[in-house]
Formats: sequence, structure tokens, C-alpha cells
Amino acid sequence: MNDPRDFIAHEAALLDERRFDDWLALFTDDGHYWVPLLGAAQADPFSHNSLAYEDRLLLQLRVDRLKNPRAHSQHPASHSQHVLQPSRVADEDAASGEVLLHTPFIYIEARGESQVLLSGTARHRLVRTPSGWAIRQKRIDLLNAGRALPAIQLFI
Repeated sequence: MNDPRDFIAHEAALLDERRFDDWLALFTDDGHYWVPLLGAAQADPFSHNSLAYEDRLLLQLRVDRLKNPRAHSQHPASHSQHVLQPSRVADEDAASGEVLLHTPFIYIEARGESQVLLSGTARHRLVRTPSGWAIRQKRIDLLNAGRALPAIQLFI
């Protein structure tokens, strides 16, 4: 996958197919998944609380929990659907091989009779590796992030 926009679509498909190990493998060793509590207004994950700020270890623990048959929150299992608008390159640094993409989305998570609908913008900081693109940071800026949210079981 040479085009980073195709990589973003592939990443969303892995989540929707519940291929969490394959999804986690897309992250660099120093990769982070971040959902700021203040949405786009939040400059960093350290000066204010976040809905999620997870490194590879925490992501692995969450993936392991989702796969565990004893995870009561997954009876019945949650399923997701990412509806993506076309990604746009917001910044590109040829020297470091990094690219920043912004992708507006609608996210639907369904479990049993309930369904959650969220929207926002995913900001992926990707780095080129010998095997292709990898995620250094995935930031999710939810529209109206500060409102009360239901429990989100999967990855947005």
C-alpha cells in the first residue's frame, strides 16, 4: 500500500472485521491511540484528561480483553462500522518519512439491541517503514467530545 489514504481505509476495515491483532500490528513500537476529552481544542494528552491515551502495552491489554471469552461486556459481542470521508494530507515531512492525515468519519458501534453513533475526525500520524506505513499516533477528535458518552467497547 503506497498511498497512505488506502492504509487508513485498510485500518478501519480491520477494526470492522474484528481483526484486532492485525490492527494492533499497524502501530509502531512507540505508537499511541489518543481520544482527547476536549476534542480538537486539546493540544496534548498531558495538560488535560483524555477519554483514552494508550500506548502499545495498553492497546495490547485491551485487544486481549476483547478476545477473552470471559469478557462479560462482550456478551453479545460488539461490532463496528466506520464510514470514512476521503482522507486529506494535512502535513508531510519527506525527511522523516512522516505524514499526517485527517479523515472525517461516522462511527457506529452495535451490541445487542443498542447502537452508538459518533462522528469526528481521525488524525493519523503515519511513518514509512521498510514494510510499509505504520501508525505512530492515532488521534480521534470526537464532535462534541465533552458531552456525556455511552460506554465505547471497541476502537473508534
